[in-house]
Amino acid sequence: MSLDTDRAAEAFADSTDWTVGLEEEFAILDPETLDMVPRFEELRDAATAGDPVLAESISGELISSEIEIRSGRGEDLSDAFARQRDHRRRLFELAAARGVLLGSTGTHPWADYREQPNIDTEHYRRVVDGLQYVARRNNTFSLHVHVGLRDADRAIRVCDRLRAVLPTLLAVSANSPYLDGLDSGLHSARTQSFTKSFPRCGIPDAYGSWADYAKYIDFLTATNSIVEYTQVWWSVRPHFSFGTVEVRICDAQGTAAESEGLAALIVACVAQAARDEDEGRVGGPADASLSRRILEENFWRAIRFGMDGKLIDYATAVEKPAPALVADLLSWTAPMRAELALPEPALPSLNGAQRARRAIEAGAPMEEVYATSVQETRQTYAQEVPAR
Repeated sequence: MSLDTDRAAEAFADSTDWTVGLEEEFAILDPETLDMVPRFEELRDAATAGDPVLAESISGELISSEIEIRSGRGEDLSDAFARQRDHRRRLFELAAARGVLLGSTGTHPWADYREQPNIDTEHYRRVVDGLQYVARRNNTFSLHVHVGLRDADRAIRVCDRLRAVLPTLLAVSANSPYLDGLDSGLHSARTQSFTKSFPRCGIPDAYGSWADYAKYIDFLTATNSIVEYTQVWWSVRPHFSFGTVEVRICDAQGTAAESEGLAALIVACVAQAARDEDEGRVGGPADASLSRRILEENFWRAIRFGMDGKLIDYATAVEKPAPALVADLLSWTAPMRAELALPEPALPSLNGAQRARRAIEAGAPMEEVYATSVQETRQTYAQEVPAR
């Protein structure tokens, strides 16, 4: 992957506003025990032999017991949903034919990271060699959403604005209470495990311009800190190849409806932040002036308490229940949702972490809580493609 920042700027110059790409990561599971099993290569080879459409849409991640499904470029959110639904159906059919299940939580509750083999690609060999324990420890699953944006400067300033809404998006998506066979006491153990361990991860600084962001990338390159731009793992970042703003903060979602509702909210946030930037608005939910150390306060609250906790309304320096800040996002994004005919984000009354916590409080064992989530995933992601 080239680190040519001039070429990346050209990708944004050629980009189209509001195209959408979706990436969803799943754990590959033994159907009897629900343990993770390293069968990505088998699924990839079977897709290559029998379903070229699926073969183009799946990707490996760090470990062989994980598989990613990608929509590719949708001309808008509706097109991305249609593509992703087709790819999901194909993937779940293949998984069933090969005798595995797929799980969709931010972490696997009890899998031992020491037993997970890494996939054998140049990129991931480099990641493991460079990060060692930090890479091997990272057995996590997430949802990534790409939104096309013209102009590299504009994309950077939109990323700057989106920093402030990342904790709220994380609270909405929280779906990983377990880690290493333990109830972590958190709503997003994935975020604590991943963003607090990997370098260049979590909420980034504000860069202000493409020139300053390119200077940062050039510094990392010149000092042999990175050799690929994807080694900058910020929770929101410009994607050099696609000409998109990529939002990477969210846990994988237990149901297809939750994944699509969250994606709709993210696309609306990117579009509204771009509109605010274009019109020179300041402040609001996407306030680019807030420092990372201030934003970290809400980031931690989202990790710890998710939608059951309180987040800080930075405009008033007052704590509010997390659902109130979600309502603020919906109100803020209403103009662009209307302009782009985006669907109302269908957010559940209780997200994945909340459902798990209610079950834990009622005395359900970890295995039962996870089995319920896996069943929800199978029943919703594997549905037939609706008519277009």
